[in-house]
Amino acid sequence: MLVTLFGALPVYAQVAGRSYAGQGSIAMLENLLSGWKGKGLVLVLLGFAATDFVITMTLSAADAAKHAIENPLFHPVLGDHQILVTLLILAVLAAVFLKGFHEAIGLAAVAAVPYLVLNLIVLGRGALEVITQPALLSDWRSVLAAKGSFPLLIAGAMLVFPKLALGLSGFETGVTVMPLIDGGEADRGHSPRTGGRPTGRVANTRKLLVIAAIIMSIMLILSSFVTTLLIEPADYAADGKASGRAIAFLAHRYLGHGFGTVYDVSTILILGLAGASAMAGLLHLIPRYLPRFGMAPQWAALSRPLVLALFAVDVVITLIFRADVEAQSGAYATGVLVLILSAAFAATLTLWRERRWALAFYTGILCLVFAYTLLDNCVERPDGLIIGTIFTVILMLVCAVSRSIRSVELRIPHGHFVDAESARLGPETRGKKVHLVPTPRSTAEARRQKKAEIVRHYNVRGPFAFLHVNLLDNRSEFSAPLEVSLRKEGDDYVAEVYGAIAIANTIAFVSEVIDPISIFIGLTRRELMAQAARYLVFGEGETGLMVYTILLRYWEQTPEEDVRPLIFLMSD
Repeated sequence: MLVTLFGALPVYAQVAGRSYAGQGSIAMLENLLSGWKGKGLVLVLLGFAATDFVITMTLSAADAAKHAIENPLFHPVLGDHQILVTLLILAVLAAVFLKGFHEAIGLAAVAAVPYLVLNLIVLGRGALEVITQPALLSDWRSVLAAKGSFPLLIAGAMLVFPKLALGLSGFETGVTVMPLIDGGEADRGHSPRTGGRPTGRVANTRKLLVIAAIIMSIMLILSSFVTTLLIEPADYAADGKASGRAIAFLAHRYLGHGFGTVYDVSTILILGLAGASAMAGLLHLIPRYLPRFGMAPQWAALSRPLVLALFAVDVVITLIFRADVEAQSGAYATGVLVLILSAAFAATLTLWRERRWALAFYTGILCLVFAYTLLDNCVERPDGLIIGTIFTVILMLVCAVSRSIRSVELRIPHGHFVDAESARLGPETRGKKVHLVPTPRSTAEARRQKKAEIVRHYNVRGPFAFLHVNLLDNRSEFSAPLEVSLRKEGDDYVAEVYGAIAIANTIAFVSEVIDPISIFIGLTRRELMAQAARYLVFGEGETGLMVYTILLRYWEQTPEEDVRPLIFLMSD
């Protein structure tokens, strides 16, 4: 409870104030690290975020299935088909999201209130039982006294704390779905394009986190107290009657099978819809990163295809773990703790840069707490780290393949001239009026030599449009707009392009804009595999071949009746 209220809550209050578009703590770290380092870190965190959210869906569905099967009224119908019932719950969840995103979130909100009320009724009845049987409390105190002094008990609680980390998973989801939170009157005039912070949304998200943390803390203390005193250790065993369903066990025992069944149905519904928050988190998280990085197909930005893809992953995970709740808990805890640690680290770095030393020192201590928790969890349950790493490696491989496939798109949303003179000269170069000649150096001597070489070997006449591409420092971006400067040099034109992420894509884009008579591009004759890697990572490489490949693919996707430019590949 203390870690929730004074650890996770302050950290995510900082995250909510700086990552209000739904990217969570991952966006904060991306902004702190540029280039491929930042994207590599984002992919690692996305891998563990996917572990957290996917396992949330499969574990919640498996837990709901367990409640259904253990119910005395449902068991004769469902039998012991744990896997089948889990898959059915996941299918229903996917169907709800296919129906509509807001419908799924609305249904989850409606189901939460009755579930909390039923829990309070069961726990209140359990507390009454404890009050009417004073021996239960005195026996419990005697057992505690036999275990050691109070400081030793506190030390023991700190050692077993990492096992309770599962209860901290809701914070990352809470900030991930921030775009769904209404900011009220405070945000009525807010526009995302202005770049200002939606103060109303941030404030309401922080209220949501505070209320959720308080409810969770109160319910955790009360339920732990009641279940510890009223349930025998034998019933907590792996195959015991209360294993994985302690409060449901008390509901059936003290309030009858009728009320117990109502509680089971409510629990099944809320557990099934717990996956809705995880699904919502992924539907907000993935489209904000992978398509923008060029590391996912374009359909990944659409909700319904992504829901089907995530459902397929859920089915595979459920079959691998055979819908066993305990078997999935290690991976779940690892994903949760990695995200919370990253949030605490991002908050610490941000506060330090803002010179808010006291808060930075406090969140730095929280980093150590969560790092210890993660390390202890990985040592005790290494399967969680293994599964999270597998998720991350698979994600990075898929992203690498997708980036390499999509790298031959034009990747330039638009371009504009830097001055009025360039804009005036622009129309003079369009529509089969010039030969396009990219040059590696922007000097008059380099242009003179290139022109002389072309005239000597080819029967062409000018004018020529010499193009020099200036690359961005951060070439890990998938797309970026261009700035173009154009001037006359005798009968020819000289174009300088700024802000490019890849030379070949820029040349192809300019070619499509001006529609030249022909293109003269040099070949380096270097090792092709190394050049391919240079193109993917640094935007350089064997430019001539890549321009031809990009244009050919673009022409296949956009059939037109005009005459395509001739492409001449010249050996340097």
